[in-house]
Amino acid sequence: MRIRDYLGISSRRQRQASRAMTFAMVGILAIGIERGSTGVIVNTGVGLLVTQLPTVLERDFGITLDPALTLWITSAVFLHAVGVLGLPGSETNFYAGIWWWDHVTHALSSSIVAAVGYTTVRAIDRHSEEIYLPPRFMFVFILLFVMAFGVFWEVIEFTITLVAEASGNDTILTQYGLGDTMLDLVFDTVGAVVVAVWGTAHLTDVVGYVEGWLETRTS
Repeated sequence: MRIRDYLGISSRRQRQASRAMTFAMVGILAIGIERGSTGVIVNTGVGLLVTQLPTVLERDFGITLDPALTLWITSAVFLHAVGVLGLPGSETNFYAGIWWWDHVTHALSSSIVAAVGYTTVRAIDRHSEEIYLPPRFMFVFILLFVMAFGVFWEVIEFTITLVAEASGNDTILTQYGLGDTMLDLVFDTVGAVVVAVWGTAHLTDVVGYVEGWLETRTS
């Protein structure tokens, strides 16, 4: 049984929640523009683009995402946008002022990365008779895939922070030190484990759509 079945949240409510968070992000973007905050504008703008991913996948590739998966993706980018903005009138944002905010967003974001990796590899495994990936290998693959992406992301954060400090400009991503980086990687792993354990239950439909798309591309 899927988690949403335990919670009793209907597909309609999930779609409404996704739309509400998307509209809220438009408001956050407007606030960023009014403040002239590069960090808020870039992070929220990218987040809004990500929220359009389910529509693009369905329109261009025939891959329909479950409303719960759409809500999952939207929640991750919404919390990131809110974290970058913070409370009105506050001198610090949620990332700087709430110690656990960064960990929650990293776990959510890494779970999405893990889901993309799992869906892609699982669809290829089912599509090709020449490829067989045992379940245990799939678990290890997801962990390694997310950890590699997490390290790559931390390098990007570190580089952007150094460039911003050297140029005297606002940074769009902030690196808080080695200890924070290690914790980020720990919570990246948490997100990967969640997908590795529950991926089959929640991503089977998407895997089927991707497999079907591969069939049409190779037939």
